Amino acid sequence: MRRVYRAFPVALIYLAVLCGATAAYGQTAAETFEPQVGQAGKDVVWVPTSQALVDKMLEMTKTTSRDIVFDLGSGDGRTVIAAAKLGATATGIEYNQDMVELSKRSAAAAGLSSKATFMKADLFETDFSKATVITMFLLPSINMQLRPKLLELKPGTRIASNTFSLEDWAPDETATIGGDCASWCTALLWIVPANVEGAWQTLQGTLTLTQAFQIVTGTLGGTEISEAGLVGDELTFTAGDTTYVGRVDGETIRGTAGADARWTATRSQ
Repeated sequence: MRRVYRAFPVALIYLAVLCGATAAYGQTAAETFEPQVGQAGKDVVWVPTSQALVDKMLEMTKTTSRDIVFDLGSGDGRTVIAAAKLGATATGIEYNQDMVELSKRSAAAAGLSSKATFMKADLFETDFSKATVITMFLLPSINMQLRPKLLELKPGTRIASNTFSLEDWAPDETATIGGDCASWCTALLWIVPANVEGAWQTLQGTLTLTQAFQIVTGTLGGTEISEAGLVGDELTFTAGDTTYVGRVDGETIRGTAGADARWTATRSQ
């Protein structure tokens, strides 16, 4: 019994040391994780967006403290943290847990944990319908898979992409930066358009609109409209000598015709 009694605390000490070393190793491994350019992810490899282009994308989207920003494929968290520094409530969606933890540590170090949050999630299974700003650096094929979901966002939502397009949905704005940016230096901006396709009844006659994203053509009372534009939920066009400006609200458009006249359009059933 004495020999067993003497061996027991030694075994406990050894086990404690071993467990402590294992825990310390795990903590160190997590805290010293460094992402590698080109490392594989679920849908894309990781390539960071330069900070200069991050800043440009947020400038183009006019991100402010009133915005809810979602960064799709947030990587090391730099875009989310930059948006949080502007006062926005920003969320990063990232599938790699190590990247999520790295981003959380970076946000905490910047004192932005309450504004910059990160979640391990699949882009295609995540609800980002409350976003007012979307940022992303994804492959064209991923962009296109996401496009139907992006078009369902509230009209006026701004979307910024690093380099890659949404194919025939032409960007509203494109900017390429220089300076220290050596590659992937182009930002593209889209503003989600309202749905205006179809026939609308107005006092001036039937307004018939054909829509291809933000590009609108049509007629008003049989007269072809010109200079038509759709930015978010704001529709403008000219018919004859009158310029119409209206705000789209579901099945109704309300606005001004000419200098001070009011006009209303109701979508035909």
